[in-house]
Amino acid sequence: MPTTRHIVISDKEGALPYSKGLMASSLMATGLPPSRAFHVAELIEEQLHAQGRVEITRHELTDLAERVLVTEEGERYARMYLRWQVINRLDRPMVILLGGATGVGKSTLATQLAARLGITRVIPTDAVREVMRSMLSSDLAPSLHSSSFDVDQVVPQLLPREESDPLLVGFREQALTVSVGIRALARRAALERTHLIVEGVHALPAALDPAEFSDTAVVVPILVTVDDEMLHRSHFVSRAADANERTVSRYLENFPHIRMIQEYLRSIATEHGTPIVNTYNLDTTLAQVIELVVEEAARQIPTVEPLTDEVPAISRERTRNGSNR
Repeated sequence: MPTTRHIVISDKEGALPYSKGLMASSLMATGLPPSRAFHVAELIEEQLHAQGRVEITRHELTDLAERVLVTEEGERYARMYLRWQVINRLDRPMVILLGGATGVGKSTLATQLAARLGITRVIPTDAVREVMRSMLSSDLAPSLHSSSFDVDQVVPQLLPREESDPLLVGFREQALTVSVGIRALARRAALERTHLIVEGVHALPAALDPAEFSDTAVVVPILVTVDDEMLHRSHFVSRAADANERTVSRYLENFPHIRMIQEYLRSIATEHGTPIVNTYNLDTTLAQVIELVVEEAARQIPTVEPLTDEVPAISRERTRNGSNR
């Protein structure tokens, strides 16, 4: 039985065999679903075998991947792939802040985003809060010892309520405290040049000062929302199978507070010009978030062309020939 010929990717950094799995992982950074990414990776391998190639440079492989993407998935995916190749070679890490109210699906989205972009560090802000709680007692930092949606219970009763809602005052205090931990994580990621996703209700756009990280990291804040109130409520009901019923009941009892926090987060995002993604379908939302991450990273890196600019030369040629579907 004939054996499959290995194709070596060679350049000045060394040589590695072509891997459909690694290529598919790289293609998924464009927002392609895994099944389509593996399909494109297989087509790339087939073309290499058809050409009788036993060796190819990284640059040549990138060009080939672009051509196959244009034919199979369209020009936009090809451009996303080229831009991700440039971004992925930079020595500046990305720090992605994925914020949103309780129950909008941040954790699931962050996990999927990390898998698509090859990011190994995903830190929930609840974990940051838990660490800080162990260091600060409830007397010193009462807001840390409450959930975001019932933090109003620890706000001093002497607060002038006609001026500020106790829930939002308590949440702001809680988020401000947790932001100290978020900044520490971001500084560590910048020092180690490691991509990082911080997800949670406390991952506010204002948690990191862009000026502090302008030369060391690409900070990408995104707010995830569920505009449909009934859909948002249903997320908690669906958790009942995997969570304690008492916990789910607590979410539902505080649902009006959760919606209030979402509107507050939306106002902050609007004030800071942070992208807001309304989620209703995981695959669609994930594709939107990936595009926003790549777009923002490219915006902060002048050498990367904007996605809305003219398509690459090879794509223009295929369009003129009518070979692009």
